[in-house]
Amino acid sequence: MAVLADAEIETRLLALRDWKRVDVEIRKEYRFADFKEAMAFVNRVAGLAEEADHHPDIVINYSKVTLALTSHDAGGLTDRDFRLAARIDG
Repeated sequence: MAVLADAEIETRLLALRDWKRVDVEIRKEYRFADFKEAMAFVNRVAGLAEEADHHPDIVINYSKVTLALTSHDAGGLTDRDFRLAARIDG
């Protein structure tokens, strides 16, 4: 899968709510009422990631969850990252 050009990345970010580019990743922070809600969200994301065979880096800080997506095998951001980000927020 081909790495996207900078202009394409910026265009695709416009279609996503609150995702930010950080180097070769896109990241988003989610906040929940408590740990239980955060974990329910993480489990939902895990299911979507398994379906897509594309797995985000996940950091859990009690009620805050940060997701980071990149295509390690391609060396940067690809269509896969943006498709999964859209599904997560869908």
